[in-house]
Amino acid sequence: MPRREDVKDDIIHLRSAGVDLGKRFLLACVRTPSGKRAGSWSVETERFGTTSAEIRRLLAWLVDRQVEVVVMEATSDYWRPVYYLLQPHLNLMLVNPAHLKGIRGRKTDPNDAAFLAWAGASGMVMASFVPQRDIRELRDLTRRRTELVRAAGWEAQRLEKELEDTGMKLSAVLSNVAGASGRAILEALIAGERDPGRLADLAVGRARNKIPALTEALDGEFTDHHAFMIRHYLDEIDRWKSVIATFDARIARLLADREQDMANLATIPGIGRLGAEIIIAETGGDMAQFASAHHLASWIGVCPGQNESAGVSRSGRTRPGNSNLKRLLGIAAMVAIKKKDSYLGVFFRRLAARRGGKRALVAVMHKLAIAVWHVLHDKTGYRELGADHFTRRDPERAMRRMLKEANSLGLTVRFEPITT
Repeated sequence: MPRREDVKDDIIHLRSAGVDLGKRFLLACVRTPSGKRAGSWSVETERFGTTSAEIRRLLAWLVDRQVEVVVMEATSDYWRPVYYLLQPHLNLMLVNPAHLKGIRGRKTDPNDAAFLAWAGASGMVMASFVPQRDIRELRDLTRRRTELVRAAGWEAQRLEKELEDTGMKLSAVLSNVAGASGRAILEALIAGERDPGRLADLAVGRARNKIPALTEALDGEFTDHHAFMIRHYLDEIDRWKSVIATFDARIARLLADREQDMANLATIPGIGRLGAEIIIAETGGDMAQFASAHHLASWIGVCPGQNESAGVSRSGRTRPGNSNLKRLLGIAAMVAIKKKDSYLGVFFRRLAARRGGKRALVAVMHKLAIAVWHVLHDKTGYRELGADHFTRRDPERAMRRMLKEANSLGLTVRFEPITT
């Protein structure tokens, strides 16, 4: 069987390089035409460290060999310093390792570097989207903020577990134990108040309608140990909220010139200001990176996979994509479908009846991704199609459905146009 290097390829780049990354060192391989015979190639491999000085030496080595393209895999976070130093000076392609897994041959570090050089010369790989520095910094902030919000939520869950130990069922009455009413009650408990009636009377706003239920729920045994632990959890929640507020302020400063895009994104059902900030941070806000709305949906990972063999289409799972945007669109979709008189709500119910709720929810996420692309690309707000969109699009189908339902009840329906 001929070796891969001996196969006559459709070469796009005559001088290519591949970089195999590691934590302590990297291997670079340059592939250039050999002068011995036509169609033959010479391969030169060199080992470098991963410090800045070594990466600059790698840059000089690649420039000296006049490479036209450099291919490297996005290995963990090791690619970042290498990419940031090389990218301004070379035609650098960062590729997803999952895209190469099925075609890689024998596995060693030199082989990996040579394979990447060959793949780059043949045009077999596509570069991953790497945003500019300001967007990368914004992305770091929004992702860390998501982690902080999750950490604050964990503290609230621990607070609820501690309350369960007291026998008080406060969380069964109040949706947010750390909210205004819950906070006032907990502060009074820590201060020494134990009378359920006086504690329930501390509720504010709509929670005052639940005073009888609160009085019953606050009947329990609250000890000094519980007071110490509840105080600790409340302080932790306050600390996380303070840090989150700091991140919010910095993110707002970085997005000061994107207010119009933020306002347009906020018109999409289920997307608020927080979601708009995450969308801009993850996509860069520039839809020129994505050829079409469907390219964006594929990049996020909210489109069905393709699995067809011998003319038979098998089930295609959604592909892995941008997990941060996929999570955001999932939450937005669950919010959007709750509005019964909306296009997305009707679309979800129509599809869920045939394909099930999970598939229908992913389809709504796909619709939201399409909307995000058009909103950012066209610089306009979201346009609601309306709950009667499907009826207006195909009125004959709607009439057939009504006739079928009427006939099943033993009735006859006749449709006549309205004359004015």
